[in-house]
Parts: sequence; C-alpha cells; structure tokens
Amino acid sequence: MNLKYKIIPDDKIECCRDICNELMTFQKSKAYITPELFDSMSFDTRMVPSVKSALYNYIVIVKDDDKIVGYVYTNISPKETYSNEFATFFDLSSISRNNVGCLSQFYIKEEYRQYGVGSTLFKMSMKWLKKFDDVEDYFIFVSNGNDNALEFYKRKGFSVNHDILDGFITVLRNNKPN
Repeated sequence: MNLKYKIIPDDKIECCRDICNELMTFQKSKAYITPELFDSMSFDTRMVPSVKSALYNYIVIVKDDDKIVGYVYTNISPKETYSNEFATFFDLSSISRNNVGCLSQFYIKEEYRQYGVGSTLFKMSMKWLKKFDDVEDYFIFVSNGNDNALEFYKRKGFSVNHDILDGFITVLRNNKPN
C-alpha cells in the first residue's frame, strides 16, 4: 500500500466523480428507510451543486498509487443553504452565526478501512474547519443504515442532534470540535 493524500482545488473535482458515485451506491445499499431517494443522487446532483453553493471547499482524495481509494469533502456554507426543497437539515434559529461548517461527503473503499485513512481525513477536515473563526457550528449528515459511520463520528466528538426525513438522515453536531 502506497497511500498519498492530495488536496484538490474546486476546478478539479471531476476526479471525484467515480468515488462520489460509489459513495451514493454504498449509502443506498445500507439504507433501510426510503433507499430509493438515492436513485437521484450522484456526483452531478450532490457534489457539483454543493461545491458551487459553498463559500469555501476542502476536498482531499486518497490515492494508492494512481487509484483513488477515498475522499472527504468539507465546506463552509451559509446556514440557509441547508434549508432547501429536499429538507431543512437543522433549526436555522439555533445557529448564531451566518455560516456553518459541514463534513459533507466522506468515503473510503472497504478494503482500505481500518488503516487509519478515515481518522487522517477527519483530522485534516477538522483542522481546515478550525481556520474559520466566524464558524461555531459543525454538522455531519449520516444516511440511515450507516451505523459504522455514525459510531465513528461519535468517537470523534460529534453528538446526534436529531433525525430528518423520518430517519433517512441523522444529523450530528459539534461546536468547535477538537
């Protein structure tokens, strides 16, 4: 294994197309509450619009030689971004600042889990988020059925805040995590 972590600029996100689509397939395979909602989710419908609407983006890919084996996408966005036609992800009045941080997408191919890749990507994302003094609230949205991810984020200091869409997504929250 020859793992390398690389920060990707916004204009180079196309390299994430396949791994992002793999994440959507993985999420659907785990979901037990309305898995059909994932049918319309893809790189083009999730990552591209999110990158375009965010104020700041942080995208890291993990490669084993030339093969992308994981990635994380984190952003700073206006809190209103999270109230749209799909869902209202949290009570906007509970956020005192204008912007929130979100660990938006996170995926590692199964054969690369348990090697610390997730912890490394998580630490990189949290370090990046902490650079924004005007952001106090950090969110992670975990799809139903992805219990391993839920437990991972809890171990990292995030707490379940609430569920949305009848349990389709669990919202985790932290204020300035370690």
